Amino acid sequence: MSKLSEMKCEACQADAPKVSDSELAELIRMIPDWGVEVRDGVMQLERVYKFKNFKLAMVFTNELAELAEEEFHHPGILTEWGKVTVTWWSHSVKGLHKNDFIMAAKTDHLIG
Repeated sequence: MSKLSEMKCEACQADAPKVSDSELAELIRMIPDWGVEVRDGVMQLERVYKFKNFKLAMVFTNELAELAEEEFHHPGILTEWGKVTVTWWSHSVKGLHKNDFIMAAKTDHLIG
């Protein structure tokens, strides 16, 4: 599989397949700093990024917003003093799609 951060998201419809258990195991190894959370029965990817202050957290948040708009795939973002919590999942499939792993890798790429 090519590097996730270099891939593009594909259009995701409600009937698109969620990642299988074997795909999940393979893809999560490619983004080791991310965790899998289940909220209201929906599997999601989540990571907390730490920053020295609120201003730097906002800069990251704004860069992530630009990336999300470019890819037309949007995360949950909680920006606080010194940290940003990012959550990726595909609303249309009510769970994880390969797009979420691509976007998690691209999010990591924003911080180098």
